[in-house]
Amino acid sequence: MKHPISVAIDGPSGAGKSTVAKALAAQFQLIYVDTGAIYRTVGLAAQRAGVGSKDAPAVIALLPGLSIDIAYDESGTQRMLLCGEDVSDAIRTPKSSIYASDVSAIPEVRAYLMDMQRSMAARHSVVMDGRDIGTVVLPDADVKVFLTASAEERARRRWLELKKRGTETPYDEVLRDIEYRDRQDSTRAAAPLRAAEDAVCIDSSDLSFSEAVEAVARLVREKLGE
Repeated sequence: MKHPISVAIDGPSGAGKSTVAKALAAQFQLIYVDTGAIYRTVGLAAQRAGVGSKDAPAVIALLPGLSIDIAYDESGTQRMLLCGEDVSDAIRTPKSSIYASDVSAIPEVRAYLMDMQRSMAARHSVVMDGRDIGTVVLPDADVKVFLTASAEERARRRWLELKKRGTETPYDEVLRDIEYRDRQDSTRAAAPLRAAEDAVCIDSSDLSFSEAVEAVARLVREKLGE
């Protein structure tokens, strides 16, 4: 294996990027980096500070005082630390999703977090998921995938995920949030959501989890010559 190698998985909210990326990381012994969680952490900081998610000057003013770190527990699961506090669960609410989408549209926020993401890929073999990994963060990634699914299917998956965590949110509300994030992420001026020209597009609407993982794993094996 060339070291380090990088796998970029982009796609809209709820497409299964994180679960597929985690499985790939385990299969190929790569470090999984959930970039969406990093933006969610900035969003949570703004939320706790009483700052509006679209108040760019106020969000930017918070950045110098933030300490954001990535840690991994015994099982290899990524944990997000905000000023030393583990906020991995706190960032997984519907409101945090909206905040993450809004603050990620702020160019200064993206620039602030870019070095953290690129540094991880420079030092380690990684599978990184997000919305602009293959287009902006890691334009030279060894493997680029754009993973998508219908808005309805993505909302169903997210609704089930929230229910499993004990968060009762109406399906229609989850679908509205998904559609809002799609509009925000694809129309923002800073690094909009789109597939890289050399990315392989995979629609997981009708795929099982294992089928989606295998579709991406096949691309990685081809790249590694296995």
